[in-house]
Amino acid sequence: MPREFPIGLTPPDWLVRNLQPQRAPVNRAAAARAAVALALPLAVGLAHDRPAYGALASMGALSGVISDTADAYRMRIFNIAFPQLFGAIGVTIGALVYGHGWAAVVAVTTVALVSGMISSIGAVASVTGLVLLLNCVIGAGLPLPGAWWLAPLLMSGGGLLVLALTLLAWPLRSGVPERSSVASTYRTVADLLAASGTDAYEDLRLAVTGSLNQSYDLVLARRAFHHGRSPDLVRLLAQLNAVTPVVEAAPAAHQRGEPLPAEIPAALRRLAEAVETGGTGPSDLRLPVPADETARAVDHALRHAADVVADRSPDPRALDDRLGRPATLGVRAARATRNVLLSGASWRYGTRLALCIGLGQVLVSTVVVPRSYWVALTITFVMKPDYGSVFSRALLRALGTVAGLVVAAAVLTVVPRGWWDVPVIMLLGALIPALTPRGYGYQTAAITPVILLLSDTLNHEGTGLIVPRLVDSLVGCAIALVAGYLLWPESWHARVGDRLADAVADTARYVELAFGDAAEPAARARSRRRLYRDLSSVRTEFQRALTEPPPNGRRAAAWMPLVVAVERIVDTTTAARVRVRQGAPEPSGAEITGIARQLRELSEGLRASDVLVAVRTDFAGPSGSVLEPVRQEVAAARAIASPH
Repeated sequence: MPREFPIGLTPPDWLVRNLQPQRAPVNRAAAARAAVALALPLAVGLAHDRPAYGALASMGALSGVISDTADAYRMRIFNIAFPQLFGAIGVTIGALVYGHGWAAVVAVTTVALVSGMISSIGAVASVTGLVLLLNCVIGAGLPLPGAWWLAPLLMSGGGLLVLALTLLAWPLRSGVPERSSVASTYRTVADLLAASGTDAYEDLRLAVTGSLNQSYDLVLARRAFHHGRSPDLVRLLAQLNAVTPVVEAAPAAHQRGEPLPAEIPAALRRLAEAVETGGTGPSDLRLPVPADETARAVDHALRHAADVVADRSPDPRALDDRLGRPATLGVRAARATRNVLLSGASWRYGTRLALCIGLGQVLVSTVVVPRSYWVALTITFVMKPDYGSVFSRALLRALGTVAGLVVAAAVLTVVPRGWWDVPVIMLLGALIPALTPRGYGYQTAAITPVILLLSDTLNHEGTGLIVPRLVDSLVGCAIALVAGYLLWPESWHARVGDRLADAVADTARYVELAFGDAAEPAARARSRRRLYRDLSSVRTEFQRALTEPPPNGRRAAAWMPLVVAVERIVDTTTAARVRVRQGAPEPSGAEITGIARQLRELSEGLRASDVLVAVRTDFAGPSGSVLEPVRQEVAAARAIASPH
């Protein structure tokens, strides 16, 4: 349990969680792209005696580096190019209202409302909203050189330079990211099977969920861009679907309490190699003879996966998409627009962001603050709920800014302005993708000196930038904390309580679907995959809440075991379904209804209260039933929901 404010020098747990760096490999290719994309425009500008033009293009490249988060090449086009379009609109609006007082306040605040609302659509829209508002703030806060159309052209060109660098290897690596992702999923499932019956199983099950989510996102997103059916893509989707029965058999194998023979995960790893290379897999899996119904389920699932991997031309008509076939881009755009306009959540977030930006703009318009655009920039970065807790981001933004300003002060003091800026920007630019996976504070420390050095090329303030930027950052963090966090009631309630309640209710439906006569295997698989995805999102939200001080952090710590318990219910339900498929007696309808009713009662209790509430846990069913493990897990979940 986290301590609120311990006596002595020991920091509270929520602060330790905020400051602890995340483990992540360094993406050397992304670091090299960032170094070249940020430094090249500046070098071209210096060579033509137009350093300000080069700095603007490098600023656009910075937004491209921030947007470059996809693995598949087709998605990179969308992830980088789409934000650049909105970024050009943003900087144009900002430049047109620069120096116009209250007109600038109204314009930037309106853009903030739109930015916040479209950020609720999804990951790409979130980055798009971020770039739209950032560029608008820069245009409204900095005197940009040239005609009104030059700044958007230069900044968009810098972002598109990042895109061009990412696509250089596309002719040689077309389809490689998707194949590598599916192969990685096979290897992760192999690790899960190897951990059956051990304590490492739970952590690996979470890794399998994340890997499946990533692979389906990549493959289905590629289908959205592909007109018609590509044979390679059909085969890849069939291979991804084929690992689903193996994943379903894993909980049953784990319930046995004994490790599986080493030949089983080894066979799946050989299939992963075939997926990655585009081969047909081993001709002989060398599997042991199954000794019981669970071993038979694993054996059948592996042999089915091997058959699919070996099939070079699967029939598209027999192919089921486990997450549903994606709609066309036009249909999804219309659906997203309708949801944004009618969603209370999008209006609430847009209003919060607009309120904070508006307060910041009013403040810097009434109080003389040199180069005050940094206040709004800070608010924009902090007020991104899909990037983490607002409280945590404000704290980490302040700390990261201090670290970044120390670096910037050293560079501005020691390094002569001019051509020496090019190698410095190359070095600092490479640090952005290298440090971003470590955490938001590290990303801030990497981005801050880059923005300061580029903006100094435009306004030539030198070390005079340092103290004002620190003050601006602290003011922006304070506005975000007060107006965007403390004053909103939902900040002080279990914001994820409703999402957890929804997941419990969906689990009740999954129990009914898993044993219903009318349910098709594909429908059951889709339901389970979506449920695991939702539970993964709920877990992420709880982990974010753990980084906040009491009461939110303490409440999230108390409820986190319930998230784990619900995941175990889904696992045991899947294992029971596997046992029935291998010949175990079907449970009765009354038994299924009873378990579903218990879960719905738990869901209603979670939705009705922000604290744990007592619920009845003493319910039983037929002895020896295939659902007995499910019933035990439901009882355990309800016991967790009762205060001790």
